[in-house]
Amino acid sequence: MSEDISEDDGPAAELPLTEPPAPPRAGIAQWIAEGLRSALLLTPRIDAIPTPWQLLLLVLLPNLLVLGAERLQIDGPVTLNWLASLNALWAIGATLWLGWWVLAGRASAPDDGRLPRWFALVGWSSVPATLLMVALSVSYLRGWLPKPLTTPNGFWALYGLLLAWVLAALLRLTARYATSRVRLALFLPGMAAILALGVWQSLGDAARVWEPDRSAATDEPPRPRLRLTQEAFEQQQAIWQRAVAGIGERQAGQTNVYGLVFAPYATEDVFLRESRMVAQLLEERFDAKGRVLHLMNHATTTDTLPWATPLNLQRAVAALAQRMDRDNDLLVVYMTSHGASDHKLAASHWPLSVPGLTPEELRKALDEAGIRHRVVAISACYSGGWIEPMANDDTLVMTAADATHTSYGCGRLSELTFFGRAMFDEQLRKTHSFEAAFAAAVPLIREREIEAGKEDGFSNPQIRVGEKIRPLLEQLSQRLDALPPSAK
Repeated sequence: MSEDISEDDGPAAELPLTEPPAPPRAGIAQWIAEGLRSALLLTPRIDAIPTPWQLLLLVLLPNLLVLGAERLQIDGPVTLNWLASLNALWAIGATLWLGWWVLAGRASAPDDGRLPRWFALVGWSSVPATLLMVALSVSYLRGWLPKPLTTPNGFWALYGLLLAWVLAALLRLTARYATSRVRLALFLPGMAAILALGVWQSLGDAARVWEPDRSAATDEPPRPRLRLTQEAFEQQQAIWQRAVAGIGERQAGQTNVYGLVFAPYATEDVFLRESRMVAQLLEERFDAKGRVLHLMNHATTTDTLPWATPLNLQRAVAALAQRMDRDNDLLVVYMTSHGASDHKLAASHWPLSVPGLTPEELRKALDEAGIRHRVVAISACYSGGWIEPMANDDTLVMTAADATHTSYGCGRLSELTFFGRAMFDEQLRKTHSFEAAFAAAVPLIREREIEAGKEDGFSNPQIRVGEKIRPLLEQLSQRLDALPPSAK
């Protein structure tokens, strides 16, 4: 028996549709507050899901905040290096990808909002430590740090603690939302590698996002720039040959003084002025006329002086050794540049690539050339690290600083470095004794550093005199003292 279905009953009854509840929302301020809470290694108290526009702002704003803070590193007008700023995006992208990979480790709840929530919080979880790192750099550049933090060990120890804070905050936040312990364990080394590469990239001049505005009004003329052309290279070959051919003959029957002046840092004019002064002093005060080789990196000397490169230094030592009596004459080597805590002498001649010089390289060149008697002076920060590699019984070596302190006077506006001025331009014009001049120069340097407000401690110039070279230097000083004034 069939049951009639009236038309009034209509189609078969349908179950009522229920829409899923809308995901909770939160304002931008709440997202920022919870991200900063994560920076304190606290669990974020938010279950909302950011909107696409919120997510864009929450990722973008912390990076703009850090970018604005980095502007404080440079006084005066600046320009934004867009290429460098874009280079920094790789770290942001790598961090987001790494977080996505960790959080997507299990697909049991693909729509629970973990990923967008992590993306919204991660940028702000590192903001406090990152801003402190920027403040540390600004304070270092402006001389605001206490003395213990101006040393390489002190500065990088504090910087490393701040990096560890960033890493800990990111790890704890990621652990809050991760579902795979294996992938979470891999997050730590991956994030550490990203941070390390980011710090390494930031150390290069080409990575500076803010640069001084070269087009701003200034009383200074535009700096000359080296142009690497075929003519420049061919010209350098001719200059080198003329310089070597022009080394004067030695005078028989006495100790002859030869000089090698090396200034490899092209972007600071103080090294140009100082190296010229020392070369002239050696010729005029130490009877070395025509026996001084001057190697210089500077755009204005490309057509007059050989480039100051480690290879040219090695060749210059060998060329001088061929002209001098290597057992009885004296070679004075003067080097002026910036120095680093690894004791490498800095070199710069953009766009020419010039490697820095180590004390071991100079020592090897002198030993291989067979030059016995040497006076080696290094005007650079941390130059005390050259003492031990250069010292022997036949060498006097003196430096503008000890191995752990900076020297002073190598800035853009300096006429001469404090060491070069006191030791060579002042005291060696009064005496021919390197030891006496050094002893008189050290208190002058200390006094001037105090007056200038040097905050990282006394540079503490160093000297080491070999016992076998002292008699030769005393005889040389006596002979030069006896010369008539017109010959000095």
